[in-house]
Amino acid sequence: MKRLLSIELQKIWMNKASKVLTLCYFILLSFIALIASIKFEIGAIKLHFAEMGIFNFPFIWHFNTYIAAWLKFFLAIVIVSMMANEYSYGTLKQNLIDGMSKKEFILSKFLTIIVFALCSTIFVFVLSLILGYSFSSYTEISIVFSGLEYIIAFFVKLVGFFSFCLFLGILVKRSAFAIGFLFIWGIIESIAKGLLVFQIFPDSKIGGYITQFFPLESMSNLIVEPFTRLNLIKNIGTQLGVDDIKDYGVPFSAIVIVLAWSFIFTALSYKLLKKRDL
Repeated sequence: MKRLLSIELQKIWMNKASKVLTLCYFILLSFIALIASIKFEIGAIKLHFAEMGIFNFPFIWHFNTYIAAWLKFFLAIVIVSMMANEYSYGTLKQNLIDGMSKKEFILSKFLTIIVFALCSTIFVFVLSLILGYSFSSYTEISIVFSGLEYIIAFFVKLVGFFSFCLFLGILVKRSAFAIGFLFIWGIIESIAKGLLVFQIFPDSKIGGYITQFFPLESMSNLIVEPFTRLNLIKNIGTQLGVDDIKDYGVPFSAIVIVLAWSFIFTALSYKLLKKRDL
């Protein structure tokens, strides 16, 4: 497996666009720290994000993983391009000629996905610790590590999303079309969710139960938006008479569903590559 992984990482590093996108991704992740310096002053209203508690333990695990998850599209382009380049440069056919099986080929891609997801997760974990200990009002060990389920959810979310990108890269063969198909699929899921929740089953939870099994929706359910957890937003909601009934936890069912989709997308990638005439 080490040999397969080294081959894939070398391909990515030798590709200038993939290298730049990967570096930009981790640089942008580090920019989360700049949020601490953002201040707004509008008349008598003064907002300083760091003072709002976004970097307090354990909230920081939720906040940072949610923000970082939006940047995954940079690596999604790398994953899709990684597969598309195999066709355009003929490296896939050459790898098979050199003795690599199609199963090993897909395994090498999946290992690369795991490495990307793991490196991203470790990076966000370390960054959150640094920011937390720099700005948090709570530094007791029991509080610091009480929200690590978001780190696990972040890793699972990346694995699931990148597995989907890998499948699209093999299915479409062109990176631009694969990325376009990804956005179209997101729109299709949104429309289907709206119909199920607000039109077909408006007075029951059946619509929400069905949509939780959608690929992108299940990934989205892993880490819900954290902003309404802030005391400032809660106080505004209380004044407006809006009760906070949202569950901000990481559903175990969502983890299982996303892991299942990861397996399905990887298996479909192998089946598609196995049947395709190269």
